[in-house]
Amino acid sequence: MPVNHDLRAAAASENGRPDRAQPLHAALLAGLLGVFVWSGIHPHDYFTWLLEVGPAVIGIGILAATYSRFRFTTLVYVLVCVHAVILMIGGHYTYAEVPLGYWMERAFHMTRNNYDKIGHFAQGFAPALVAREVLLRTSPLRRGGWLFFIVVSICLAISAAYELLEWAVAVLSGTAADAFLGTQGYVWDTQSDMLFALIGALAALLLLGQAQDKQLGKLGL
Repeated sequence: MPVNHDLRAAAASENGRPDRAQPLHAALLAGLLGVFVWSGIHPHDYFTWLLEVGPAVIGIGILAATYSRFRFTTLVYVLVCVHAVILMIGGHYTYAEVPLGYWMERAFHMTRNNYDKIGHFAQGFAPALVAREVLLRTSPLRRGGWLFFIVVSICLAISAAYELLEWAVAVLSGTAADAFLGTQGYVWDTQSDMLFALIGALAALLLLGQAQDKQLGKLGL
């Protein structure tokens, strides 16, 4: 049965107590805006930057537009901001040239810059808790196996859709999309990207599901 989305506001105003989450959410947004500005200053190339940063801007815009009507738990906002930062760093350098990826390559004796795998892990991690919260608050689904399965399936669908987007951009723009694809000659790059998204979704549900439930519980949900 549908959840009353005014519960958060009601709980915040009970006994005249202010909503303590709002300053934290504002600080997260301010920090993210700072990273966004840095990311857009002399990136590797603006075409790749737009492709990489665009999804983060759209996602943050949707969360900001729906903030007063459907406010997520603070855990979700933190994870979405971390995911957006990962995208913005990748957009600034391109995934194949992020300094952290080069450090990982040297430290762990890898054969390529694997920063893109961090991005695809996050592509499963953050959306998993977003999807889980939306389903718990707006659908008849309850905690359990079916919720777990559907959330993981949603995350895999998002990953597959992104891979299709990469393919479409590559076909339409030719070599201009090489930095966006970031395959670095790895023939199984698409499959490994989806694997990391799957691992991210599973990790989020197993590690942070209970923490999310505690935050939802404080809201009476």
